[in-house]
Amino acid sequence: MNIKHLIIAMAAAATATASFAADTYKIDPTHTFPSFEADHMGISILRGKFTKTEGSVVLDRAAKTGSIDIKIDADSIDFGNDKLNKHAKNEDMFDVAKFPDVTYKSKSITFKGDVPVSVDGTLTLHGVSKPVTLTINKFKCIIHPMHKKEVCGADASAQFLRTDFGISYAVPPFAPEVKLQIQVEAVKN
Repeated sequence: MNIKHLIIAMAAAATATASFAADTYKIDPTHTFPSFEADHMGISILRGKFTKTEGSVVLDRAAKTGSIDIKIDADSIDFGNDKLNKHAKNEDMFDVAKFPDVTYKSKSITFKGDVPVSVDGTLTLHGVSKPVTLTINKFKCIIHPMHKKEVCGADASAQFLRTDFGISYAVPPFAPEVKLQIQVEAVKN
């Protein structure tokens, strides 16, 4: 192989590597709010959200791999009711003084085509780590008109038992099932 062919081969390899490299995205805390629904004695549904979330997402759409690393400030829980917020933060429920963070770390991401459709990972809540699968109901990336960078957004959902995480306050009469909904946006680094 002469030098010209070697240079062309190296340039092609560099281009291929760059076009198939994983992209890293930083969670946008102003557009990311994990929310949840939980039973209230079978007569209504309590809904709340966490208002402080940070983390990163890595996606390699060509290789169909990636990772998610999320940290939620448990003290940012908000039911829209100050009395309920205070109670949820105490030892009966989230015990935020002892367990200030809720985390989610992916183990694998499943793609359909070049779009992620589910994430298997570990949720750590109230000091307990358990597997939780997130279903990605919607996923889209655009060049954000203000940031001039790629921004990806998703709507994800999951369901789990809070009792599996040591939060058994008022079970029964409250059912232990929790529905999780996450709206997330992340900006490419």
